[in-house]
Amino acid sequence: MHILRVEHPVADFGAWKRSFDSDPAQREGSGVRRYRVLRAVDDPRFVTVDLEFATLAAAEAFLATLQRVWSRVTGTLVDAPRGRLLEAVDVKEY
Repeated sequence: MHILRVEHPVADFGAWKRSFDSDPAQREGSGVRRYRVLRAVDDPRFVTVDLEFATLAAAEAFLATLQRVWSRVTGTLVDAPRGRLLEAVDVKEY
């Protein structure tokens, strides 16, 4: 499993969440199998999103799509967005 982790501060979480929910990058059609939205406890304006993919190629392609989306909203909806590709090497649920 491959994960694209996105991190950035947002000016207004509610506005950001509405935009995220409108899905301008078409997550499901781009191979996202699951996502998780997280907010920093000490700074609720800081958002992390983990997006899971079956393949690294799908995660890389989606990052490129997100970078195009970010180019339109950086400085208004998000600041300094960062995407990092990760590979899950060990997962256990209790």
